[in-house]
Amino acid sequence: MVQRAREFTGPPAPTRPAATVVLLREDPGLEVYVLRRLTAMTFGGVYAFPGGGVDPSDQPETIRDDWSRRLGVPDPEARAVVGAAVRELFEEAGVLLAGSPERVVGDVSDWEEDRAAVAGRELTMTALLAKHDLRLRDDLLHPWSRWVTPEFEPRRFDTWFFVARLPQGQTARDVSGEADATQWVSPQGANGLTMLPPTRVTVDSLRSYPDIDSVFQAEQDAAVPVQPRIELTGDGGAVLRISRNGR
Repeated sequence: MVQRAREFTGPPAPTRPAATVVLLREDPGLEVYVLRRLTAMTFGGVYAFPGGGVDPSDQPETIRDDWSRRLGVPDPEARAVVGAAVRELFEEAGVLLAGSPERVVGDVSDWEEDRAAVAGRELTMTALLAKHDLRLRDDLLHPWSRWVTPEFEPRRFDTWFFVARLPQGQTARDVSGEADATQWVSPQGANGLTMLPPTRVTVDSLRSYPDIDSVFQAEQDAAVPVQPRIELTGDGGAVLRISRNGR
């Protein structure tokens, strides 16, 4: 990263909208689900949360009507980000945030054919939900933060981070083939895991919460972006700065 920052002359690459989901459970204390990307992949060898880029098909009907305000973008873009968060969680962890207004769908481990079709863009999430007479349960998502990739990186993302509770009866697992390790870990126990700054800061921000309910009650700003930058020093070193909206 430091080398790329030193060699960067601009202009910065455009950002692509993305979403990632911090899946939570209590066993009995608060734990987060993380996966380690395959070495051959972008950001390979580091631990991350399930997530990825927004797809043009990510335009679901949502329960909440305030996503635009909460995410800081117009309504169609906000709904697309929410749709991407739910889709990526299903694609990469086999966890589906869907159901009826009264209940969340339970075990979906035998929905592998549908999951693979969604991952292969052969089936949209909207079509999947209609097939099973379900609706998106976006009320199970809580926006946590928004991170923009530094300007010197060749691939840049504008990524919204959400927290979500693992639905009862469902199991998170590596079904995408994009990870060589997965685990549940407490925020305090994640110190030894290699993570990029957005992941590390997110995990650390959860340390003070005793349970999932308290996480969902927290007021977090996911509309104003946070952008890490590397400040080069005169002695050949560098300092990582994490600012919000340029400050």
